[in-house]
Amino acid sequence: MQQLRAWYDGPLASFDTETTGVDVESDRIVSAALVLQSAPGAEPRAATWLADPGVPIPEQARAVHGISDERVRSHGRPARTVVAEVARALAEQARAGVPVVVMNAPYDLTLLDRELRRHRAGSLAESLAGAELLVLDPRVLDKYVDRYRRGRRTLTDLCLHYGVRLEGAHDAAADATAAMDLVRAIGARYTERLGTLTPAELQLRQTVWHAAQAQGLQRWFDRSGTPERVDLSWPLRPARCGCGERLEPGHRCELAA
Repeated sequence: MQQLRAWYDGPLASFDTETTGVDVESDRIVSAALVLQSAPGAEPRAATWLADPGVPIPEQARAVHGISDERVRSHGRPARTVVAEVARALAEQARAGVPVVVMNAPYDLTLLDRELRRHRAGSLAESLAGAELLVLDPRVLDKYVDRYRRGRRTLTDLCLHYGVRLEGAHDAAADATAAMDLVRAIGARYTERLGTLTPAELQLRQTVWHAAQAQGLQRWFDRSGTPERVDLSWPLRPARCGCGERLEPGHRCELAA
């Protein structure tokens, strides 16, 4: 009887963005990449996008990813076009049942959702048209399997810890490729805890794991007197209207005229 291979030995996709900043509600996508790989060691295939965000790219962001206003104006395409193509590419992976690796998923996926709402008057969920996006977040997985390890857990730090090569950090395709290799490495190292689960089961469990991790961080903020609030949602933060309530079908904003 042939043994089924674990998810980390099968096809994966990986998604990453470079942006104008770190606020998912107001910042914009500058570049994006979706990397596909059929199996560990197979040649990855990358689709990349360069977007003109329609706003100046702050110096702090340019210092990170090196993408200038001149470059996006000369070689980028309208953000409206880019975010629609990115959403369609993710929907294709969702329909095919291919797990999509997203490092710190609530950042990239929420920012994409807000860009779709801004430019296309629709959400990421609407773009998926009922297909389920199966997300693998190396940050959540690593925190679950090695909860008490000290130190930062950025993509660079995790790659160093798991012996994954990261070349050209802060390039969307390079980061996406490294994140995919990282998830495969985590799955292979902790196969008894993660390898026997299906991507759909992992999707559900990561939602719970992330919430617990976020609650722990919130308790630390509270003890230290830090006013910051931690969002428990994963892999996408819910959109909210002006009254603070979630934007759900049938919701009527209390602030509406």
